[in-house]
Amino acid sequence: MCKDHAPRKLVLLRRLTLKLLKRESSFKVGGKAGRFQAGWDTHLPSLNMQPPYIIGKSWKPFALAGYNVLMTTTHHWPVYGHDWAVEHLQKALAHGRIRHAYLIVGTESVGKETLARALAQALNCTDPDETARPCGECRNCKKIASGNHPDVLYSELDPTTGALKIEEVRAVMSRLALKPYEARYRIAIFRDFDHARPQTQDALLKTLEEPPPHAVLILLAPATEALLPTIISRSQVMTLRGLPMEAVRDILMQQRGADRAQADLLARLCGGRIGWALRALDDPALLEQREQALSLLEHLLTLNRAGRFALADDLSKDKLALAPLLELWQTYWRDVLLIAQGTSLTPANKDRYDSLERLAATLSPDEALAALQATRTLLHNLSLNLNLRLALEVLFLDYPGLRRS
Repeated sequence: MCKDHAPRKLVLLRRLTLKLLKRESSFKVGGKAGRFQAGWDTHLPSLNMQPPYIIGKSWKPFALAGYNVLMTTTHHWPVYGHDWAVEHLQKALAHGRIRHAYLIVGTESVGKETLARALAQALNCTDPDETARPCGECRNCKKIASGNHPDVLYSELDPTTGALKIEEVRAVMSRLALKPYEARYRIAIFRDFDHARPQTQDALLKTLEEPPPHAVLILLAPATEALLPTIISRSQVMTLRGLPMEAVRDILMQQRGADRAQADLLARLCGGRIGWALRALDDPALLEQREQALSLLEHLLTLNRAGRFALADDLSKDKLALAPLLELWQTYWRDVLLIAQGTSLTPANKDRYDSLERLAATLSPDEALAALQATRTLLHNLSLNLNLRLALEVLFLDYPGLRRS
């Protein structure tokens, strides 16, 4: 059964930035405690680059009982956008062609778990009108939306390493093999399945090859590169894309009452991830944490070599906090590069335009691009078994400012 959880990697950055920034008298750290959520990486079409490889996350499920969400003109499911995916699943339900395993791929907070939960509701909804499923009003729909249905199982990452361990997979599979308690189907949702090692993924193969008639597996991952071909070939793959910036802005303004300036900022920062934009709107602490992380980067650029190495040592102690931090830093360097190149594109972090412009004035485009690429490389390599302190030291030496200081 799913429980509210704020995994360690989402709270470490908050604690880490508070500790580091409090050591510097020039910083003022305020705001209430909260969880740092990733979600600031943006598409880089002008640089012919894709969004960064996201290490993953596991957060309190975003699901709204009663369906108080934006409905599209083509479906009634509680899902923002992704009409094609909903229509595909609706047709499968109507013709009784439900697959035993789905692999939903998409960058973080794009709506993978929301779609998975909506499918679980549709499969177990008790509304007599099949075309009205999920209704959002029956007992099953409401319990699934709240994350408390006994027949909808969720995997948990190891709180220390952030890995999906083989013991966890086997435990979920043993529960999935039981007959449903209340619903028609038992459904297992594996968040961050890319965090499972090959041996762990192998533990699913028997279930994928000989699934119980009442079982449905839904695997969530940001990409397929880390998954075994045998897992991909035995699953129905559905790839979700980010929503257009205008669509996110309209949702925030029309459905959540955000003013235009706030909605425009969140739409730019979220990179098409409506889930993050909604959480940031509801929890101002997320934007406060973003401010602290960007201030930390700007402070880093003023340090000498010894200061950078000391900071690298501090950051290396919390590996799980690095992914969201580097993801945000990457968008900052992307903005610096755009300004240094003199493009007319609006920066994602446009609320810090003055700082971006000052930094860009001191750098060449090649220096900004080098910093961006170095950040992106380390972000991608976080999934490897590397010496974090050494990797961060190399990254900080690649950052500009040392020669000028």
